[in-house]
Amino acid sequence: MFNQLTRKKTIEQARHSHPDVTPELLGIDENIPQRVGEHTMKRTLKVRDLVMMGIAAVIGAGIFSTIGQAAFQGGPGVIFLFLITAVTCGFTALCYAEFAARIPVSGSAYTYSYVAFGEIIAWVIGWSLILEYAIGNIVVAISWSSYFNNMLEAANIHLPAWLISDVKTAKDAFMKGAENIHAQAWLTAPSIGGNKIIMNLPAFVVVILVTWLAYIGIKESKKSANAMVVVKLVILVVVIALGFFYINSDNYVPFMPNGFKGVLMGVSAVFYAYIGFDAISTTAEECENPQRDMPRGMIYSLLICTGIYVLTALVITGMVHFSKFEHVTDPLAFVFEQINQPIIGKIISFSAVVAATSVMLIFQIGQPRIWMSMSRDGLLPKKFSKLHPKFKTPGFATIITGLIVAVPALFIDANIVTDLTSIGTLFAFVLVCAGVLRLPKAGPDQKFKLPYINSRYIAPVLLLVFLFFTWEKFSYNYQHLYAINFDEILFVLYVIAATAIVIYAAYKQYTLIPVLGLLCCMYLMIEIPANSWLVFLCWMGAGLVVYFLFGYKHSKLNPANAK
Repeated sequence: MFNQLTRKKTIEQARHSHPDVTPELLGIDENIPQRVGEHTMKRTLKVRDLVMMGIAAVIGAGIFSTIGQAAFQGGPGVIFLFLITAVTCGFTALCYAEFAARIPVSGSAYTYSYVAFGEIIAWVIGWSLILEYAIGNIVVAISWSSYFNNMLEAANIHLPAWLISDVKTAKDAFMKGAENIHAQAWLTAPSIGGNKIIMNLPAFVVVILVTWLAYIGIKESKKSANAMVVVKLVILVVVIALGFFYINSDNYVPFMPNGFKGVLMGVSAVFYAYIGFDAISTTAEECENPQRDMPRGMIYSLLICTGIYVLTALVITGMVHFSKFEHVTDPLAFVFEQINQPIIGKIISFSAVVAATSVMLIFQIGQPRIWMSMSRDGLLPKKFSKLHPKFKTPGFATIITGLIVAVPALFIDANIVTDLTSIGTLFAFVLVCAGVLRLPKAGPDQKFKLPYINSRYIAPVLLLVFLFFTWEKFSYNYQHLYAINFDEILFVLYVIAATAIVIYAAYKQYTLIPVLGLLCCMYLMIEIPANSWLVFLCWMGAGLVVYFLFGYKHSKLNPANAK
C-alpha cells in the first residue's frame, strides 16, 4: 500500500497530464502557433500581466489592515520582519520558479509535489492550498466589507449595522461595552427564536461578483486585475510621498520597543501580507511562454511588493507612535486621520477596497485551477476539470470556490481563519522547497535554473550562528520539556529537525537556496499559535478521509484505472 500512496508522476507525465497540453502549448517555442481546443485554456498572459497579478495578489488586506497590529507589537523594527519574510518568500519563489520552468502546467505546489514526493503528499498539499486560496479569501472579503462600509459612510449612506458584521464579533463587542458598529449590530439585529440575525452582506455580494468575473475568462480577469493594480500602486506611492513630510523622528525611539521577540510576534500578520505571489504558478497553462515568463513574474512582483511594504512601514511608524496602533484595522487611513488629514484617509479607504477586490480576483482564479489539476489526476470528480465551452475556464470549480468563500464570509469571524491561512500556506512552501532538492539535474534547454550554491559549509555555519543566539532558550525548554507549553515544544522540535536537515544537506551537498527556504518557512510555522495548529491538523485529517474515500481509488496512477 505504501508504494501506492507514494506513486509519482514523471516530469513528462506532469507536462502531458492533459491530452491537449502539447509541447507547443508549453511555451517551449513561442513561434509555434498556439491552438485552443475544447479542453485547452486560452494563452494570453505575458510577463507584465504576471507581475501585475502577483502584485494584485500580494498587496491587499495585509498592508491595509494587519500591518497595524504588527507595528504595535514590533514598533518601527517591524521592517526587519518584513525583510525576513521577504527573504523567506524569495527563497520559496526561486523554488517555485524552478518547478515552473520544468513543469509549466496549472496546479502550483500540488503538481510539483506530485513529481517530487508522490500522490499522498500531493493530495495533502492540494488540500492545504484550499486554506491559502479559498479560506484565505474569506478574510479578504471581510476586510473589503469593512473598508467598503467606510466609503458608504463618507457618502452619507448607512447600511444597517447587523448587515456588516458577524455574530461572534458583534457579541464580543457588546459584552466588552464597546461603542462601535459591531456592538450596535448586536443591539439592533432582528431575532428569530431568540437567535440574533447578523450577517456580512457586502462580503457575500463582492465574492459572488468576483467569482462571476473569474468565471467569464482569464482575459477579462487580467484586464480588471491590471487596472486595479495601477490604482492601488498610485495610492500607495501617494501615501508614502505625503507621509514622508509628516515623519517625526522621535517616533522611531525605541526602534524595537519589545525587542526582537516583539518583532516576531507579528509573524502571522506580516506573512499574511505576502501570501499570494505563488498564485501566479496556477496560471501556467494561460501563459504565452510559461518557462520563461513565470519565474520572472514571481520574482519581480515579490521585489516590488517588499519595497512598498518596507517604505510604508517606515512612513506610518514615523508619522504616528507605534503605541497607538493597538487594535487598529485600517492603519493607513488611521495615520492620516491622526494628523488631521481625513480626506486622504477616505481616499485610502477607496484604495483598500480596490486592493482587496484584486486579491479576491486572483485567489478566485487560483483555487479552481488547483482543483482542475487534481481532477485531471482522478483525485477529484471529473466535473472539476471540465472547461466552459465558451470562456475556457474551469466553470464548475469556479462556482464551487465562490460558494465556499461567499457563504462563510456571511457569518464567520475573520480572526478564526487568518492564522489558519498562514500555516497552510507555509506548509505548502516547506514542501515546495524540499521538493526542489529531489528533482533531477536540469537539462541544458531549461530557460530558468536555480543557482547552485553548495550548502556544505554555509548551512552549518548559519545553523551554528542560530544556535549561538537561541541556545539558552533551547537548553531550558529541552530540560523542562514536560512543563512547557506547546509553542516551546515546537521550538525544541524545530531545532532538532533543522540540525538534521543541515547535516543531511551538507552531506549531500544540496544547493543552498531551497535548504534555507525550507528552514525559514519551518521557523515561521512554529511562531503561529498552538490553537491554529490544532485546527490545521484537524483540517489535514479531514482531507485524508476524502482522499481515501475517493482519490485513492480513482487516481489515474492506480493500476486498476490504467487504460
